[in-house]
Amino acid sequence: MYERIPGRNGEFDGRTVLVTGAAQGIGAAVAELLATLGARVAATDRAQDGIDALAARWHRLQAKIPGSERSAGRLEPYVMDVTERPSVESTVARVERELGPVEVLVNVAGILRTGPATELSSEDWSQTFAVNTNGVFHVSQTLAPLMAGRGNGCVITVGSNAAGIPRTGMAAYAASKAAATAFTKCLGLELARSGVRCNVVAPGSTDTAMQRALWTDAGAEQRVIDGDPATYRTGIPLGRIASPGDIADAVAFLASDRARHITLQELYVDGGATLR
Repeated sequence: MYERIPGRNGEFDGRTVLVTGAAQGIGAAVAELLATLGARVAATDRAQDGIDALAARWHRLQAKIPGSERSAGRLEPYVMDVTERPSVESTVARVERELGPVEVLVNVAGILRTGPATELSSEDWSQTFAVNTNGVFHVSQTLAPLMAGRGNGCVITVGSNAAGIPRTGMAAYAASKAAATAFTKCLGLELARSGVRCNVVAPGSTDTAMQRALWTDAGAEQRVIDGDPATYRTGIPLGRIASPGDIADAVAFLASDRARHITLQELYVDGGATLR
Protein backbone atom coordinates (compact mmCIF):
# COMPACT_ATOMS: atom_id res chain seq x y z
CA MET A 1 0.00 0.00 0.00
CA TYR A 2 1.26 3.47 -0.87
CA GLU A 3 1.63 6.28 1.65
CA ARG A 4 0.52 9.68 0.44
CA ILE A 5 3.30 11.19 -1.61
CA PRO A 6 4.41 14.78 -0.89
CA GLY A 7 4.21 16.97 -4.00
CA ARG A 8 2.15 14.47 -5.99
CA ASN A 9 -1.04 14.22 -3.96
CA GLY A 10 -4.00 15.10 -6.13
CA GLU A 11 -2.15 14.58 -9.41
CA PHE A 12 -5.08 12.54 -10.71
CA ASP A 13 -7.91 14.41 -8.99
CA GLY A 14 -11.07 14.31 -11.09
CA ARG A 15 -9.91 11.45 -13.31
CA THR A 16 -11.56 8.07 -13.59
CA VAL A 17 -9.20 5.15 -14.12
CA LEU A 18 -9.98 1.52 -14.97
CA VAL A 19 -7.38 -1.09 -14.07
CA THR A 20 -7.66 -4.74 -15.12
CA GLY A 21 -6.05 -7.57 -13.19
CA ALA A 22 -6.27 -5.54 -9.99
CA ALA A 23 -6.76 -8.40 -7.54
CA GLN A 24 -3.05 -8.77 -6.84
CA GLY A 25 0.50 -7.95 -7.88
CA ILE A 26 1.13 -5.17 -10.38
CA GLY A 27 -2.56 -4.48 -10.96
CA ALA A 28 -3.21 -3.97 -7.26
CA ALA A 29 -0.16 -1.70 -6.94
CA VAL A 30 -1.32 0.43 -9.90
CA ALA A 31 -4.85 0.73 -8.53
CA GLU A 32 -3.61 1.72 -5.06
CA LEU A 33 -1.13 4.28 -6.31
CA LEU A 34 -3.51 6.04 -8.69
CA ALA A 35 -6.24 6.15 -6.05
CA THR A 36 -3.76 7.58 -3.57
CA LEU A 37 -2.91 10.25 -6.14
CA GLY A 38 -6.56 11.27 -6.32
CA ALA A 39 -8.07 9.14 -9.09
CA ARG A 40 -11.43 7.42 -8.95
CA VAL A 41 -10.22 3.89 -9.63
CA ALA A 42 -12.31 1.00 -10.90
CA ALA A 43 -10.28 -2.01 -9.76
CA THR A 44 -11.43 -4.85 -12.00
CA ASP A 45 -10.71 -8.57 -11.96
CA ARG A 46 -12.60 -11.80 -12.27
CA ALA A 47 -11.41 -12.73 -8.75
CA GLN A 48 -14.00 -10.97 -6.61
CA ASP A 49 -12.38 -11.89 -3.30
CA GLY A 50 -9.13 -10.27 -4.41
CA ILE A 51 -10.55 -6.92 -5.47
CA ASP A 52 -12.89 -6.78 -2.48
CA ALA A 53 -9.91 -7.31 -0.17
CA LEU A 54 -7.91 -4.67 -2.07
CA ALA A 55 -10.69 -2.09 -1.74
CA ALA A 56 -11.21 -2.86 1.95
CA ARG A 57 -7.50 -2.55 2.66
CA TRP A 58 -7.22 0.74 0.77
CA HIS A 59 -10.17 2.29 2.56
CA ARG A 60 -8.92 1.07 5.94
CA LEU A 61 -5.42 2.42 5.48
CA GLN A 62 -6.55 5.70 3.95
CA ALA A 63 -8.60 6.36 7.06
CA LYS A 64 -5.39 6.32 9.08
CA ILE A 65 -3.56 8.89 6.91
CA PRO A 66 -3.90 12.54 8.03
CA GLY A 67 -5.79 14.59 5.49
CA SER A 68 -7.01 11.59 3.53
CA GLU A 69 -10.63 12.64 4.05
CA ARG A 70 -9.89 15.58 1.73
CA SER A 71 -8.57 13.35 -1.03
CA ALA A 72 -10.65 12.91 -4.16
CA GLY A 73 -9.30 9.39 -4.52
CA ARG A 74 -11.56 6.36 -4.56
CA LEU A 75 -10.95 2.67 -5.15
CA GLU A 76 -13.99 0.59 -5.99
CA PRO A 77 -14.09 -3.12 -6.96
CA TYR A 78 -15.81 -4.34 -10.14
CA VAL A 79 -15.94 -7.97 -11.20
CA MET A 80 -15.00 -8.24 -14.88
CA ASP A 81 -13.69 -11.04 -17.08
CA VAL A 82 -11.53 -9.53 -19.82
CA THR A 83 -11.90 -12.67 -21.95
CA GLU A 84 -15.66 -12.07 -22.29
CA ARG A 85 -16.72 -9.02 -24.30
CA PRO A 86 -20.22 -8.81 -22.75
CA SER A 87 -18.62 -8.69 -19.29
CA VAL A 88 -16.28 -5.93 -20.44
CA GLU A 89 -18.98 -3.85 -22.09
CA SER A 90 -21.40 -4.08 -19.17
CA THR A 91 -18.68 -3.28 -16.63
CA VAL A 92 -17.38 -0.28 -18.58
CA ALA A 93 -20.92 1.09 -18.84
CA ARG A 94 -21.40 0.65 -15.09
CA VAL A 95 -18.07 2.28 -14.23
CA GLU A 96 -18.79 5.30 -16.43
CA ARG A 97 -22.24 5.62 -14.85
CA GLU A 98 -21.00 5.31 -11.26
CA LEU A 99 -17.51 6.87 -11.32
CA GLY A 100 -17.53 9.04 -14.43
CA PRO A 101 -16.02 8.91 -17.94
CA VAL A 102 -12.92 6.74 -17.98
CA GLU A 103 -9.87 8.80 -18.90
CA VAL A 104 -7.15 6.24 -18.18
CA LEU A 105 -7.17 2.50 -18.95
CA VAL A 106 -4.41 0.29 -17.57
CA ASN A 107 -4.38 -3.23 -19.03
CA VAL A 108 -2.66 -5.46 -16.47
CA ALA A 109 -4.62 -8.73 -16.45
CA GLY A 110 -2.37 -11.60 -17.46
CA ILE A 111 -1.61 -15.27 -16.95
CA LEU A 112 1.50 -17.37 -17.46
CA ARG A 113 1.68 -20.87 -18.92
CA THR A 114 5.21 -22.20 -19.25
CA GLY A 115 6.72 -25.08 -21.17
CA PRO A 116 8.81 -25.86 -24.27
CA ALA A 117 7.28 -24.47 -27.44
CA THR A 118 6.99 -27.94 -28.97
CA GLU A 119 5.14 -29.31 -25.95
CA LEU A 120 2.62 -26.55 -25.19
CA SER A 121 -0.96 -27.73 -25.23
CA SER A 122 -3.49 -26.00 -27.41
CA GLU A 123 -5.41 -25.18 -24.23
CA ASP A 124 -2.41 -23.44 -22.64
CA TRP A 125 -1.83 -21.45 -25.83
CA SER A 126 -5.45 -20.38 -26.23
CA GLN A 127 -5.93 -19.51 -22.54
CA THR A 128 -2.79 -17.38 -22.56
CA PHE A 129 -3.92 -15.43 -25.59
CA ALA A 130 -7.49 -15.19 -24.27
CA VAL A 131 -6.32 -13.17 -21.27
CA ASN A 132 -3.06 -11.52 -22.31
CA THR A 133 -4.02 -10.52 -25.85
CA ASN A 134 -7.77 -10.81 -26.35
CA GLY A 135 -8.31 -9.15 -22.97
CA VAL A 136 -6.31 -6.11 -24.04
CA PHE A 137 -8.24 -6.06 -27.31
CA HIS A 138 -11.68 -6.30 -25.68
CA VAL A 139 -11.16 -3.61 -23.04
CA SER A 140 -9.21 -1.23 -25.26
CA GLN A 141 -11.66 -1.53 -28.13
CA THR A 142 -14.55 -0.83 -25.76
CA LEU A 143 -13.02 2.23 -24.11
CA ALA A 144 -10.88 3.79 -26.86
CA PRO A 145 -13.79 5.05 -29.00
CA LEU A 146 -15.32 6.67 -25.90
CA MET A 147 -12.02 8.39 -25.13
CA ALA A 148 -11.59 9.50 -28.73
CA GLY A 149 -15.09 10.93 -28.79
CA ARG A 150 -14.25 13.03 -25.74
CA GLY A 151 -10.95 14.19 -27.25
CA ASN A 152 -8.62 12.81 -24.60
CA GLY A 153 -7.56 9.62 -22.89
CA CYS A 154 -4.72 7.30 -22.15
CA VAL A 155 -4.27 3.55 -22.64
CA ILE A 156 -1.37 1.81 -20.95
CA THR A 157 -0.75 -1.88 -21.49
CA VAL A 158 1.50 -3.71 -19.07
CA GLY A 159 3.42 -6.03 -21.37
CA SER A 160 6.70 -7.80 -20.63
CA ASN A 161 10.33 -7.63 -21.59
CA ALA A 162 9.75 -11.20 -22.81
CA ALA A 163 7.86 -9.63 -25.73
CA GLY A 164 11.13 -8.22 -27.05
CA ILE A 165 13.61 -11.01 -26.34
CA PRO A 166 13.35 -14.82 -26.66
CA ARG A 167 12.87 -16.74 -23.41
CA THR A 168 13.09 -20.51 -23.08
CA GLY A 169 9.88 -22.09 -21.85
CA MET A 170 7.84 -18.93 -22.34
CA ALA A 171 6.75 -19.07 -25.97
CA ALA A 172 3.02 -18.60 -25.32
CA TYR A 173 3.52 -15.81 -22.79
CA ALA A 174 6.08 -13.95 -24.90
CA ALA A 175 4.01 -14.26 -28.07
CA SER A 176 0.84 -13.06 -26.32
CA LYS A 177 2.63 -10.06 -24.82
CA ALA A 178 4.25 -9.21 -28.16
CA ALA A 179 0.82 -9.24 -29.79
CA ALA A 180 -0.66 -7.03 -27.07
CA THR A 181 2.27 -4.63 -27.42
CA ALA A 182 1.85 -4.34 -31.19
CA PHE A 183 -1.90 -3.87 -30.86
CA THR A 184 -1.47 -1.07 -28.31
CA LYS A 185 0.98 0.80 -30.53
CA CYS A 186 -1.23 0.44 -33.62
CA LEU A 187 -4.19 1.66 -31.60
CA GLY A 188 -2.16 4.64 -30.46
CA LEU A 189 -1.20 5.53 -34.01
CA GLU A 190 -4.81 5.43 -35.16
CA LEU A 191 -6.08 7.49 -32.23
CA ALA A 192 -3.29 10.05 -31.91
CA ARG A 193 -5.19 12.79 -33.74
CA SER A 194 -8.08 12.24 -31.33
CA GLY A 195 -5.91 13.14 -28.37
CA VAL A 196 -5.66 9.59 -27.03
CA ARG A 197 -2.19 8.36 -26.03
CA CYS A 198 -1.27 4.65 -26.00
CA ASN A 199 1.90 3.29 -24.42
CA VAL A 200 3.35 0.05 -23.06
CA VAL A 201 5.18 -0.63 -19.81
CA ALA A 202 7.35 -3.74 -20.13
CA PRO A 203 8.39 -5.18 -16.76
CA GLY A 204 11.09 -7.74 -16.24
CA SER A 205 11.15 -10.12 -13.29
CA THR A 206 8.86 -8.62 -10.64
CA ASP A 207 8.09 -9.87 -7.14
CA THR A 208 4.56 -11.11 -7.73
CA ALA A 209 2.70 -14.37 -7.19
CA MET A 210 3.28 -15.17 -10.87
CA GLN A 211 7.05 -14.77 -10.45
CA ARG A 212 7.20 -16.69 -7.17
CA ALA A 213 5.33 -19.59 -8.74
CA LEU A 214 8.44 -20.14 -10.89
CA TRP A 215 10.74 -20.35 -7.86
CA THR A 216 11.35 -23.85 -6.53
CA ASP A 217 13.85 -23.16 -3.72
CA ALA A 218 15.34 -20.43 -1.55
CA GLY A 219 18.06 -19.61 -4.08
CA ALA A 220 15.73 -19.04 -7.03
CA GLU A 221 15.52 -15.27 -6.65
CA GLN A 222 19.29 -14.88 -6.67
CA ARG A 223 19.57 -17.05 -9.76
CA VAL A 224 17.16 -14.72 -11.57
CA ILE A 225 19.34 -11.77 -10.57
CA ASP A 226 22.54 -13.57 -11.60
CA GLY A 227 21.20 -14.90 -14.90
CA ASP A 228 21.47 -18.36 -16.42
CA PRO A 229 23.80 -18.95 -19.41
CA ALA A 230 22.31 -22.43 -19.89
CA THR A 231 18.98 -20.85 -20.84
CA TYR A 232 20.58 -17.87 -22.62
CA ARG A 233 19.20 -15.51 -20.00
CA THR A 234 21.10 -12.46 -18.83
CA GLY A 235 20.93 -11.35 -15.21
CA ILE A 236 19.67 -8.05 -13.85
CA PRO A 237 22.40 -5.39 -13.90
CA LEU A 238 20.79 -3.38 -11.09
CA GLY A 239 21.01 -6.47 -8.89
CA ARG A 240 17.42 -6.66 -7.66
CA ILE A 241 14.00 -7.95 -8.57
CA ALA A 242 11.45 -5.21 -9.28
CA SER A 243 8.65 -4.58 -6.82
CA PRO A 244 5.09 -4.10 -8.11
CA GLY A 245 5.44 -0.48 -6.97
CA ASP A 246 8.33 0.05 -9.40
CA ILE A 247 6.01 -0.86 -12.27
CA ALA A 248 3.14 1.20 -10.84
CA ASP A 249 5.36 4.29 -10.73
CA ALA A 250 6.15 3.91 -14.44
CA VAL A 251 2.45 3.53 -15.22
CA ALA A 252 1.59 6.61 -13.17
CA PHE A 253 4.15 8.69 -15.05
CA LEU A 254 2.86 7.65 -18.47
CA ALA A 255 -0.72 8.26 -17.36
CA SER A 256 0.06 11.74 -16.05
CA ASP A 257 0.18 15.11 -17.77
CA ARG A 258 3.96 14.97 -17.38
CA ALA A 259 3.87 12.47 -20.26
CA ARG A 260 1.40 14.39 -22.39
CA HIS A 261 3.69 14.29 -25.46
CA ILE A 262 4.55 10.59 -25.15
CA THR A 263 2.68 7.99 -27.19
CA LEU A 264 3.47 4.75 -29.10
CA GLN A 265 6.33 4.06 -26.68
CA GLU A 266 7.43 0.95 -24.79
CA LEU A 267 9.09 1.63 -21.45
CA TYR A 268 11.20 -1.26 -20.16
CA VAL A 269 11.28 -1.50 -16.36
CA ASP A 270 13.56 -4.50 -15.93
CA GLY A 271 16.70 -3.29 -14.17
CA GLY A 272 18.60 -3.48 -17.46
CA ALA A 273 17.98 -7.21 -17.94
CA THR A 274 17.38 -6.92 -21.68
CA LEU A 275 20.42 -4.67 -22.12
CA ARG A 276 18.39 -2.00 -23.90
